Amino acid sequence: MLSRAANSDQLLAWMECLADPARLRILRLLERHELGVSELCDIIQLPQSTVSRHLKVLLEQSWAKSRRQGTTHLYRMILEELATPARKLWLVTREQTDTWPAAMHDQIRLDALVAKKQSDGQAFFAGAAAEWDRIRGELYGSAFTTQAMLALLPADAIIADLGCGSGAISEMVAPFVKQVLAVDNSPAMLKAAKKRLENARNVEVRRGELASLPIDENTCSAALCMLVLTYLTDVVGALKEMHRILKPGGRAIIVDLLPHDRDDFRRQLGQVSLGFEADDFKSTLTRAGFANALVQPLPPESNVKGPALFLAVATK
Repeated sequence: MLSRAANSDQLLAWMECLADPARLRILRLLERHELGVSELCDIIQLPQSTVSRHLKVLLEQSWAKSRRQGTTHLYRMILEELATPARKLWLVTREQTDTWPAAMHDQIRLDALVAKKQSDGQAFFAGAAAEWDRIRGELYGSAFTTQAMLALLPADAIIADLGCGSGAISEMVAPFVKQVLAVDNSPAMLKAAKKRLENARNVEVRRGELASLPIDENTCSAALCMLVLTYLTDVVGALKEMHRILKPGGRAIIVDLLPHDRDDFRRQLGQVSLGFEADDFKSTLTRAGFANALVQPLPPESNVKGPALFLAVATK
């Protein structure tokens, strides 16, 4: 705890810091907006050397904070982070300077600066709107979108990844949920999945058929089935199994092929069927016991070579 003398010294230091009109004007601005040195110079119309000198004093007395952004430093006063006596002193000081002509002119120039920044952003998007998806993809990729969507999953969810293949989907989902049950009937795929998922402690890889799943009934919050049903002869049986393992209110999420006439493609990938009509598949989900079925085509991605896909969602 500071001594009474130390408290007095600190109070005098704060008062001395606030005794300069330029520093008061700077603090009034920094309380309202984070600004760089050049922006402060433009607003209060003082040389950079003068503004930098005042900022040094304000930083030393903890009236302001700075952070680096690229090659510049940005400054801000955060009222809630000031010591209680300093905060009380500033509130009185700010009130007494509200009617200063210089402070009012500073506010006008600050408002103009903020408006220009917003206008610059709007101008960018106005010119880039038609190309924004491409620009965003080139700058940031697309993985962040998937990660954001996965974060919507309930943390206590148990997810079945049916026909898990090499485990890519299980790997993506696992960090966001309580458990993933990954099922496949291919020894080679299961071997690849176990290797991929060896560090994912909440993923259990099981061998089994989709028409006879090695999962207890009413276990899973959701069941995923991605590009699997065209390989099955008993699609209804697989869907009934999905329904069985779901908890009441659980969701089935299916992606598969829309109808196509590329029999060479079917044979090359070892598939049984040439895809599913959306309306027919919706009826199939209903026969399997599902409700609220929604089946819709997915927009084709550029540079892909396979048939068009659909997304189906239904609840138990």
